[in-house]
Amino acid sequence: MANKKLTMLQIRKIIKLLNEGLSVRKISQLTGIHRKTINEYLQHFENSGLSYKELLKFKDEQIAELLFSETKSEIPDERKKWLEDKTLFYLQELKRTGVTRKLLWEEYLSEQHQGYRYSQFCEHLARFKEVRDITLDLTHPPGERLEIDFAGKGLSYVNQSTGEIVNCPVLVCTLSYSAYCYVEPLISSTQEHLIPALNRALEYFGGVPKVILSDNMAQVVKRACKYEPVFTELMDQWALHYQTDLKATRVKKPKDKPKVEGSVNISYQQIYARLRNEVFYNIDDLKRRVFELLEELNSRKMQKKEFSRKELFNRDEKPLLLPLTDEAFVLSHKTHAKVKKNYSVILGEDWHQYMVPYQYVGQEVDLVYDENTVEIFLKNLKRIAVYKRNYQRNGYSRNPEFLPESHKRYLEQKGWTGDDFIEKASRVGEYTVKAINNLLESKTFIEQTYDGCIGLLRLGNKYSDKRLEAACKRAVDSNLHITYRTIKNILENNQDKLSELDIQLNLFIPPHGNIRGAEEYK
Repeated sequence: MANKKLTMLQIRKIIKLLNEGLSVRKISQLTGIHRKTINEYLQHFENSGLSYKELLKFKDEQIAELLFSETKSEIPDERKKWLEDKTLFYLQELKRTGVTRKLLWEEYLSEQHQGYRYSQFCEHLARFKEVRDITLDLTHPPGERLEIDFAGKGLSYVNQSTGEIVNCPVLVCTLSYSAYCYVEPLISSTQEHLIPALNRALEYFGGVPKVILSDNMAQVVKRACKYEPVFTELMDQWALHYQTDLKATRVKKPKDKPKVEGSVNISYQQIYARLRNEVFYNIDDLKRRVFELLEELNSRKMQKKEFSRKELFNRDEKPLLLPLTDEAFVLSHKTHAKVKKNYSVILGEDWHQYMVPYQYVGQEVDLVYDENTVEIFLKNLKRIAVYKRNYQRNGYSRNPEFLPESHKRYLEQKGWTGDDFIEKASRVGEYTVKAINNLLESKTFIEQTYDGCIGLLRLGNKYSDKRLEAACKRAVDSNLHITYRTIKNILENNQDKLSELDIQLNLFIPPHGNIRGAEEYK
């Protein structure tokens, strides 16, 4: 029918009025429907061979089938059939480097001189591709499958000591039934960090699904195959530890793991977007904030649903997960090193130095480390140091207890301020404080006086604090230029022991003939 189709209510009204014996003109006046349209429907009613009374008893579906199910005979279009047969070939060709639709159309015209114009050619290709790309929405039993993947975009934090921006890959794990997900930024995407993160994901879910589905990432799949993929030995050990099975998607088929792909997009919106104006200075703070937002994500009601992912998971899926093992799968490494003269060893994987007690300089040691911890052992298995693992390249992790006394004092000195020297001087006496203050004010840059202050205060260890206080009093009262050397000379010459009378006698010079007065120079 040329005109717009009527609603079923309008069609039933036309049948009712026809059954009442009204004319087409009258029906048009009562309904506002054009007479030509009513006549077209009237023709269909008459062709059915049924009375109007019988038609009124029909359901809407039966009337619609009666009116609209007739197929029009079409003249075969040879151009269309030829193109449809070649469309799959053209779509495959488009995947090849440098091949465009314009090039394919030109090749098409060389074979079909009366073929479609360019726009029609492209429309046919697009229509055929849409039909091939339809998706079957599969539902998975609760507790059956966990999909894992790395998000295409990472997160980052700022190394406070160097100002470097450290990029972190982000692992996303999603249960196929409930879409309950786990998101964690990692130091790197290597197995060393992936496997502990998968341990934490299972702990977050509180159980183990029957199947772990991954794409063909090199950390998991050793050799890709549609039917029998080969997994890395370490991942096989991990799966055996948790009594679960590993599966891999087909190569370049993201639709094989749609739930985790959806979780990645949701993470961008509900986690990444909220972090865009926040700055973090270590990965622990970054993880902590991500976990806060993850909890909000899982607790938020899903679109067009009356429940959240967390509620659906707790209700239907968590009870069906396999139990966790008593201990998590531990991925440890071992390497050897020699303690250097600066009493440290280097973990070559991170190129980071760790201090050990200085007594072990030159000895061979073993480093046993995992994602979070570095332990250092002597060959007799005695542990001499343990550290939280630090991934800063060319960095240095220290323990002050491992320093020899001379180095301890040196590092203490590096951390001193003017107030520290004054506080130490106050334990000796008020004149020592005055001497230190004079010394601190004697240079443009106060740091230049620190060595002198240290030397002056150490004179108390050699001569006693009482004599040091007396020497400082002598220097201050005599308005001497105070330096470490000034105080040291007073103490060495025992001038701190002299009384005021002794000093005055030493300063008095009796008159004699060898002394010339001012008049001699006129």
